[in-house]
This record gives sequence, structure tokens and C-alpha cells, in this order.
Amino acid sequence: MTDRTAADSVPQALLILRITLALFFAQWGLEKFVHPEAAASIFSHFYGLDVPALVNYGFGAVELALAACLLFGAAKTAAYGALIAIHGISVAVSWRQLLHPWAAAPNHLFIASVPLLGALVALFLLREHDTLFTYRRGRP
Repeated sequence: MTDRTAADSVPQALLILRITLALFFAQWGLEKFVHPEAAASIFSHFYGLDVPALVNYGFGAVELALAACLLFGAAKTAAYGALIAIHGISVAVSWRQLLHPWAAAPNHLFIASVPLLGALVALFLLREHDTLFTYRRGRP
């Protein structure tokens, strides 16, 4: 057994966060292409917006690009920050479901969005320690 410190494990933990968060956001990005009607329904219900399919595809492309940045640790400040903003808005607009998880139509799965937001914030705050398998411009 080796004498590892917590600091030795931080890059590994952040890599795990990056991979799992990237999978989550990639799924939502892909959904906008695979089931654009579901994305349109979400925009209508939660945001009160009727979003044309072309705009949904644009949102999906942005989400997939951010998921790729997340996966590869590229443009950390911008990409991680953008994902916090996007997901933070999603959490904010689902406040009714968060406050009433056992309403007539159960909404208890919405609470999963809160620790996800926490994981994004933690990754953002620790981005300088996020060094395993990351893309850095100018590196050979």
C-alpha cells in the first residue's frame, strides 16, 4: 500500500467528475437531435417558450460542444462556467418540482439536478487541479 495524500487523488476525482458530467450533458445535447419534440415540450413547459426545431438543434450543438470541452478538460473556465449557468437556470425553473417532490404527479427525480449543479461548481472551483487527460492549447 502506498502513502497517498488527498492531493494525489484530486486529479483522479476531477477526471471522474468530468467524464460522468460530460456523459450527462451529452445525453441532453443528443436528445435535442433524436427527440426534438421532447426538447420543445421542455422549453414550452418550463420556460414558456415555443422554440423552433432549428433553434433546438442549435442548443443541442452547443450542449454537445460544451460536453466535449468538459470531457477533454478544454477551455475549462468558459466551458465549466457556461455549464453552471445553463444548468443553474434549469434548476431555477424547476423550483416547483423541487419544493413539491411528492405532488400529485411525483417529481422526486428533479432533486438529482441539485447535486449535479454542486458537482459542476466543485469542478469549476478546482479546475486548476483538473490536470489528468486535459487539453491545453500550446502543449506539444
